[in-house]
Amino acid sequence: MTTLLLKNIRYLATMDARRREIADAAIYVRDNVIEAVGTLEEMPTDSADRVIDLSHHVALPGLVNTHHHMFQSLTRAMAQEKELFDWVTALYPIWKNLRGEHIYTSAKLAMAELMLSGCTTSSDHLYIYPNDVRLEDEIRAAQEIGIRFHAARGSMSLGESQGGLPPDAVVESEEDILVDTRRLIETWHNPDPQSMLQIAVAPCSPFSVTVDLMREAADLARAYGVNLHTHLAENDKDVSFSLETFGQRPGAYAETVGWVGDDVWHAHCVKLNPAEISLFGRTGTGVCHCPSSNMRLASGIAPLRQMLDERVKVGLGVDGSASNDSGHLLGEARQAMLLQRVLGDPAALTAREALEAATLGGSRVLGRQDIGCIETGMSADIVAFRLDTLSMAGALADPLAALVFCQPSRVDLSIINGRVLVEDGMLNTVDLPALIKRHNSLSRQLIDGEA
Repeated sequence: MTTLLLKNIRYLATMDARRREIADAAIYVRDNVIEAVGTLEEMPTDSADRVIDLSHHVALPGLVNTHHHMFQSLTRAMAQEKELFDWVTALYPIWKNLRGEHIYTSAKLAMAELMLSGCTTSSDHLYIYPNDVRLEDEIRAAQEIGIRFHAARGSMSLGESQGGLPPDAVVESEEDILVDTRRLIETWHNPDPQSMLQIAVAPCSPFSVTVDLMREAADLARAYGVNLHTHLAENDKDVSFSLETFGQRPGAYAETVGWVGDDVWHAHCVKLNPAEISLFGRTGTGVCHCPSSNMRLASGIAPLRQMLDERVKVGLGVDGSASNDSGHLLGEARQAMLLQRVLGDPAALTAREALEAATLGGSRVLGRQDIGCIETGMSADIVAFRLDTLSMAGALADPLAALVFCQPSRVDLSIINGRVLVEDGMLNTVDLPALIKRHNSLSRQLIDGEA
């Protein structure tokens, strides 16, 4: 067994049941589990196999990213003036040429970007499987880089010829989707505490899969006890599609096909109305809020304040790097806070509420009981940001809020499952310059049609 002591932490936000915030704090870790939290005097010992002094840091639970499309980092800054439906149809012709190496390399790059922003757990929604692409391409990247990973087996089955949005060239048969999803769950899903890899069932969206697939996917997920994920109510066109195709608003449609409950989380939900928000709150249905992507695509402002007031489980997501063009999860917490204030209420979302959504909220959305807070028995996922930096100068009256109010920082220390993976701001599980070079080469080839 190995032990780790973090001591002299300038300021610690635990996100535990009491939302304790501790000055001059300490955390004792044994293997991959937190054994003690408090002051140094409250630790079982003042020594360990490794001791790290965090006198100049604010520490908190590792951030949890609840929605992403990592392959999209290959096509950033494209379709710059388009809303969701026009944006995605502009990019499908490029994405149809994706291969396994594109998925592996882009996933590793996206994971590195997330980890350097303070993220320790991420989901990813891979919904396009042309050529030799498999979900294992992302799983391999996650295992190599060390991030805690929820791999969502996405899918599209409703092509243009059947009234869907994606071209027929990028959809799969529903039988193939269900067979492969079952295979992935049986091969890779680990439901145990401290699990580093879980599988979710994730048809892409109501406008890209059939009603039958939504129902069968829900039945499959519940037979195996895994979670369900999709996009919902992202913009006005999304709502119009639902009304015209199903005769129902998105929330009612989700309920009809079995997509509400504490094992379900939906991305975006920008256009949920009060009745739909109440439905999600009553049923324990989760929401991933993606503020930067929603702004980039002019989708609107999600009613986050109302969701929280109705006790909806809310996490944050960076969304795909072709609709956000960034993967900085701490930056999303800042954006979430600011965006809720745009409508005129400077107290619409506090810094602490934004950070709670990025940590504990995200863990609840993913159905985890072992991450999202720092307390005895929880997984040792801990991040720390330096306070003695240019961007934090003058903000030490409230160092925790400063993480959100000030310029988004790069994480200085990141511990995932008890392993120190980022130290002094450097990620130690990947050759980042070589990864960036290879990623850019693959991106150029893909965009030029040479892949």
